[in-house]
Parts: sequence; C-alpha cells; structure tokens
Amino acid sequence: MKSWRSSSTRIRELTVLSGLVLALAGLSLCFGGVAVSPAAVWRALCGAGGSDAAARIVRYVYFPRTCGCLLAGGALACSGAIIQNVLANPLAAPNLIGVNAGAGLMVALSCALFPEKPCGPLAAFLGALAGVLLVLSVARRTGASRFTVVLTGAAVSSIFGAGIDAVITFVPEALSGYSDFRVGGLFGVTMARVIPAAWVILPTLAAAFALGSEMDVLMLGTDTAQSLGLRVRSLRLVLLTLAAALAGAAVSFAGLLGFVGLIVPHIMRRLAGGESRYFLLASALGGAALLTGCDLLARVLFAPYELPVGIVLSFLGGPFFLWLLLRQRGGRTF
Repeated sequence: MKSWRSSSTRIRELTVLSGLVLALAGLSLCFGGVAVSPAAVWRALCGAGGSDAAARIVRYVYFPRTCGCLLAGGALACSGAIIQNVLANPLAAPNLIGVNAGAGLMVALSCALFPEKPCGPLAAFLGALAGVLLVLSVARRTGASRFTVVLTGAAVSSIFGAGIDAVITFVPEALSGYSDFRVGGLFGVTMARVIPAAWVILPTLAAAFALGSEMDVLMLGTDTAQSLGLRVRSLRLVLLTLAAALAGAAVSFAGLLGFVGLIVPHIMRRLAGGESRYFLLASALGGAALLTGCDLLARVLFAPYELPVGIVLSFLGGPFFLWLLLRQRGGRTF
C-alpha cells in the first residue's frame, strides 16, 4: 500500500509539473513584443494562418524561442542534477564548475575557425567535457571538498572566459551578438540552431534516465558501489559525459545561461526525493518550466524592451547560491 501511494503521489507531482510546463509554453507562444491570441497561435501552428503577421511571428519568433527554452532548461537542469549526484556536491552546477564556460569557449573557437559551417553542438560538448574533467582532476589533487570544487570551477571558468574574450578580440565577427551569448538568452534563436541541439539533448536525456538505477547505487558510496559490482570510475565518466553533452548542447544556442542547473535540482530533490530516474525527470520538467517562465518575464516586464533571460536568472540564482553557502557554513545538511 505504501508503494502504491508513493507511486500515485509521484504521478500527481509529474502531472502538475507537466501541466505547468504546457501552460508556460502556451503563454510563451502568445506573449512577447506583440501579443497573439490563442486562436491565432493555434491556426499558425496548424498551418492555417497563411502569411499574415501573427502567423509569421508565431512560426518564426515565438515557436523557436519556446522550443529553445524547453530544451535548454530541461538540459541544464538535468545536467546539474547529474553533476550534483556524481560529485556528491550540492554546490556544483554547470555554470559554477566551468562546464558552461568550456562549452562557450569551444563554440567561439568553432565560429572563428569555421565561420561558414561551425559545429556548434559538437564543439560545445567537447568544451563542456573538458571543463568538467579539468575541474574534477584539480579538485581531486587538492582535496575534493565541496568548496574546493566550487573554487576550482570559478578559476577554470575565469580562464575559459578569458579565452572567449581573446577569440572575440582577434575575430570580432566570430560571435554575433556576443554580449547576449555571454549573458545568456534566446533572442533571435531559430529552429535551424535548435534542431541540431535537440538531436543531442533528447537521446542524452534518455540515456541518463536509463542509467538511473546505476546512479542510485553510485550514491550509496564508492566502497559500497564497488562491493556491489559497479564499475565506479567508468560510470562516473559516462555520467559526466552525459552531463557535458546536455550543458554543451544548451549553450550552443542559448549562450552561457547560469543557475538553472543549481536552482532546479535543489527544489526537485525536496519534491522528488533521492530516486534518480524520478529526480532526473522532475528536474528536466522543472528546468523547462523555470527557463520558459523567466524568458516570458524577460520579454513582457519592460515590453517593448527586452531583458536577456540570463539577467533574470542571475537575479534569482545569485541570492539562492549565497543562501546555499550560508547553510553550508552553518553546518547544516542539504
């Protein structure tokens, strides 16, 4: 009976999260610089709106942006959840340990070296993977405490950020709209940029969910996991690779968005508990909802002017991170 009640509770929670995502996606398709009625949105998505202004706005502006928010939010939140579980560090997140910055550097290099055909998602993945492995290696050599990982990540992010600045200095046209990329935002995103990233994000999310049972064993501790026959080093490398792929794909079209991978896993861990598959699914839905909601706020708060969504996330994530640090300093557990 207890198991049945637990399952029914989880189904209700996932249903609420899914409904929230759908509601925010619907609002994102209707509101922005120009408001579009739900009926006009439906006609545009069904291809019945012809070439009128409302249909063009929905198809070429609001729809790609909404898809980008859902994909990037889900990918970054799930990446953060994986990193926190693998490193057993609640302060870890893609933007805090050099993952996003590494992805950004490789995207800048790709655009500078191959301007006609930049390999955005692949380059971002390689940079993100390099970032997380570098931070993990340095932290292990110096003592992998929670604060060591964060400080190492800050240093690596600073180095990668300087690399991005250097690329833009020598090849100014490498990243058009560089300030938006650095802050993070989805202004002007197109389906041509979202679709290649989606081919990375969706299979990677499926692979992460498939490894949920192994992640549960890993979280029991290294010695226990090894005694149960788990190849701990190999599994950690695979999971961190998946996290890098998720974060890198999101950065390739959404820029250096921060704090989604920090805020959402903490909230969903309290909601979903410790079972990895449910936790990852809830994080993906929560990340999609958070980024879509923040992007909607960024578009309508000062309309017709628009804030990059990265600014809104920083206003939310900065205080949240400070609160986590204070809890850690106070000796409380997460």
